[in-house]
Parts: sequence; structure tokens; C-alpha cells
Amino acid sequence: MIPTHGAENGHNGQVEQVVGVAQHYAWGDRHFIPDFLGCPDEGRPWAELWFGTHQAAPATLIDGRPLADATGELPYLLKVLAAAHALSLQTHPSIEQAQAGFERENDAGLAIDAPTRIYRDASAKPELLCALTPFEALCGFRQVLASVELCTVLGADTLARSLRSLGLAATVRALYRHELDPEPIIAACAGWPHREARLVQELAEQYPGDPSVVVTLLLNRVTLSPGEAIFLGPGNLHAYLSGAGVEIMSASDNVVRGGLTAKHVDVEELLAVLDIQPLPDPRTAPDEIAPGWYCYHTPDTPFRLWRWEVAGATTHTATGRELLLCADGATDLLARGEVAVLLPGETIELHGIATVFRVEERPV
Repeated sequence: MIPTHGAENGHNGQVEQVVGVAQHYAWGDRHFIPDFLGCPDEGRPWAELWFGTHQAAPATLIDGRPLADATGELPYLLKVLAAAHALSLQTHPSIEQAQAGFERENDAGLAIDAPTRIYRDASAKPELLCALTPFEALCGFRQVLASVELCTVLGADTLARSLRSLGLAATVRALYRHELDPEPIIAACAGWPHREARLVQELAEQYPGDPSVVVTLLLNRVTLSPGEAIFLGPGNLHAYLSGAGVEIMSASDNVVRGGLTAKHVDVEELLAVLDIQPLPDPRTAPDEIAPGWYCYHTPDTPFRLWRWEVAGATTHTATGRELLLCADGATDLLARGEVAVLLPGETIELHGIATVFRVEERPV
């Protein structure tokens, strides 16, 4: 049971609070989100809290009405995510790929909730994850020379030779099409202390024969400190490994999985959607627009994420349909774990010391 707290309705210094929906996926952490909400952990994993109008888990207002009654359908979905175990290796389509895939699967007669369905809507699904705790992730392909050097150190010679002779894209395709045997590469990683090698060993035990286990050696391993972020645009191959963060995304459910999962995997669709280009710097650094106000760059999205480090008083007037999430500390109107909704033209004034995330609606 997610606790709710009293709140006033309206604007000009008052807030209307939103009650999120918990998702108890097996990879979730048992403690972070219950502690975040101030409720018992119940002995089960808490993976995500959803704050949005997505039909899979629509949030409500504190009086029990659907959030959509106040906002209409929101083009974005705000989440708090806490991972204790690795999520699937996956990517998301562009708008053009999503529209084509949605139409193709409709024409094939696949039900929207069919387990083999990939495109459940006709929208892209760009995401940004901002860390609340130290956060581990795989994000985009590493520079080829760096991957060759790593493979050489580990003795993964067949993978190093393939990268040198065929290049990155052809090597990724060869792995997923089982034209390049992953077993010698996995064996080469045994016993090495490198975190990339340890991850291969752990995943190989969980997902024997899955080529995605070896593909992780070709991806950027990122450790985010609180406040640091990664942006996952169309075609970015990624996986969250551990940690907690605030995630903002388009209100879409389109996930193209490559592996490390028991869910449906379509290798050829994955290869068609993937952007197999090196990503030199996977981090997205925020810009400090005003003292304590940090903005994260998310190109071509219906949202923008802001982080406010409130130290005293902060006043803001909403330009669109917005959500405010208090992630740490407290103000007079929002405490840790609480979310408020603002409609266009409504003003909020916060007093206290807190970290507050604001989702700004943007036209696309």
C-alpha cells in the first residue's frame, strides 16, 4: 500500500498531489522505494513507481480521481526506478520505426497484449535516467579501439579479431546471428577481476547461450553519481544494472529486447532498430540555467527534466502540464517521495531545503 498525505487543491502556493502506482518486477530493490515513500517494504521487490496517465498503470490524485481527469493524457511518464539486478538489454525505436512496426503488427493480427508483440503503440520512447544513488548501467557502444584493448587484455581473441577485421556493426550482427561463437569469449572472461569480465560471468550463468552476454563487452559501462544522467535516444542499446534514479520518458511501451530476459526477443528487429555507432560520452551533463536550477538536454522529446536544489525559497509558474517530484529533503508543500501536478499558469512557491525534479511539457 502506497501511503498518501494530505494536500490542498488549486494553485498560487497550493499543490494537488499525485499517488503513483508501484510495479513489483523481479529485478527491483526491496528497500529503496519503500524507504522513499516511508512505508513497510513487505519483503518483495519494488522496481518502479509510475506517475503518469499511461493506460498500463495510471496514477491518481490524492482524492482518488484519475490524474487524467486533471491533465488529460500526458505525453510523458515519470518514474522512480530502483534496480537490484540487471534489466534486459534493449533499445527503443524512432517515431518512424514505431509507426511502421505498429501498423505491421496490427496487420498481422497480433493482440496489443500478445507476449510476442513489440510495438504496442505508434510512438517513440526516448528516456532520460538521472541517478538518485550510485547507479550502474550499460549505455551505447564503446569506442572500437577501447573494446579491442579490453578484449586483448582478457584474452577474448576471437572478439578482438572480429572487431579489427569486420568492424563493430558486423561483429554485433555476427554475435546475434550466432555466426561468432560466444563460448570462447565467455571462457576467456573467467577469473578476471575487471568489472566487465565479472558481468559476463554473472550473466552467462543466468542466461546460458545468450549472445547479449558477450555484447555487453562492447558497451560503455557507466557509473553515475547522484545528479548525473544518461539519455537513451532511438537505437541506443542499454541495460540498467543496479541503483535508483528518476526516469522520464515518452508515454510509450515500445521495447525491442536483445536478450538477458525471459521475455520475447526478436533479433532481426533489434538489428534493424539498433544504432551501432560508438557513443564517446554516454553521460548527459545538465546546464545550470539559474542558481540551483539544472536542466537536462533531451532532444526531440515531449518533455524536459529539471533538477531544483532548493535552499530557501523557489517560485515557479507552470508553462504546461507539469509534475514535481521531491526526491530528498522537504519543503513546506512537498516532502520526500511526494509528487504534485501543476497545470498551465499555476504558480508554486516552495520553502525549505530539498531536491525537486520538475518535468516540463514540450511541443514536438
